[in-house]
Amino acid sequence: MAAEGRRGEEEDHGPGAAHRGFVVMENLLEKLKLLNYEEEVLVKHNMKSLARHYFVSSPYLASNPGEQFYMFTIIAAWLINTAGRPFVEPQEYDEPNATVSNILAELRAFGVKVDFPPSKLKSGSGEYVCFVLDHLAEEALKNRGFIFRRPNYPAENPEEESVIDDDAELTLSKVEEEMVEEADDEENVMDLEALKLRSAHTEAEPTSKPDEILESTVDAAEWRLEVERVLPQLKVTIRTDNKDWRVHLDQMHQHRDGIKSSLKETKSYLDRLQEDIGKTLEKVGSREKYINNQLEHLIQEYRSAQAKLSEATERYKEASGGVTERTRVLAEISEELEKVKQEMEDKGSSMSDGAPVVKIRQSLTKLKQEIVQMDVRIGVVEHTLLQAKLKEKSNMTREMHATNIPEPAAGPFA
Repeated sequence: MAAEGRRGEEEDHGPGAAHRGFVVMENLLEKLKLLNYEEEVLVKHNMKSLARHYFVSSPYLASNPGEQFYMFTIIAAWLINTAGRPFVEPQEYDEPNATVSNILAELRAFGVKVDFPPSKLKSGSGEYVCFVLDHLAEEALKNRGFIFRRPNYPAENPEEESVIDDDAELTLSKVEEEMVEEADDEENVMDLEALKLRSAHTEAEPTSKPDEILESTVDAAEWRLEVERVLPQLKVTIRTDNKDWRVHLDQMHQHRDGIKSSLKETKSYLDRLQEDIGKTLEKVGSREKYINNQLEHLIQEYRSAQAKLSEATERYKEASGGVTERTRVLAEISEELEKVKQEMEDKGSSMSDGAPVVKIRQSLTKLKQEIVQMDVRIGVVEHTLLQAKLKEKSNMTREMHATNIPEPAAGPFA
């Protein structure tokens, strides 16, 4: 089916589809030269000039996918910038898929329809690479104001064309033969047209008729010699016109006779070949029947084995469906088991680890020290408070005694 599909595509594209990429690549190279890519791209990146069929994918051409893809991205980025749209120049180690997607996005922005996947451009060569670069080059030329004009062909003379068309049936060998024959005829043969002109000229001149009968005084032998000498010059020929339909008719009759004579010779060979082919086909048919009869039981065994294989395949498919479901369940259970194991390991490590106990003991020790300090501070505060209370009590008693002292009695010494 795949071979038939490829054959159908080749018939749709025509026999010249395989060479279309060469033509597109040559046109692309001319456009790049018009855009002065040697100085703006090659000199900047220290690269060599492109060959005529650099981006063409062919088994007869040497290819380097990495180098071609890098060259393709560099030229595409330069063409996009030349066409008036900002585009960051890709680096050698960038992601190819992202670079190709960005280039195709810019190509779609120019209004070009892209009906192929981006993976076609990752090889760096082929029909789609030339397609992308050619359209980008056209957009760059439009941005720079370059326009392709139609060529101006010089006017041709219709008379010359008609003469060429009439003489087109003559071959080179016939022309050479006719030229040689005409040269021989002009040297040794008197032309009929010249003879007519001469006779007309003699008739126009006044003739003087003799009054008496002329008698020859030339010897007969000498007369014969002179006749033999001038006889080739007295030969009159009529030149055949190659445009005449009679000449073509004679040629057709000659070709028909030649075909008939050739057919008589080849018919016997063809009949013999047909007989040999028929005998060979009969032998092949008989051998085929014999082999079929000999291998009939093996064919039956093969058919039964094929039927068993199909049944086993169906059972395998049914069993594989259950195995797939059980495999999924097993994977889920394994994940849960891993989680439980991880939790158990965490708890076990926390239980066997003595660091928390040491921390607790240190905290208890520190807490006891703080409690002792607090007790000392509490004792100091209580002592201070007791002293303050005693002092206050003593002051109160002193004030009370001072207010209750009796006045002294008036004595003799008062």
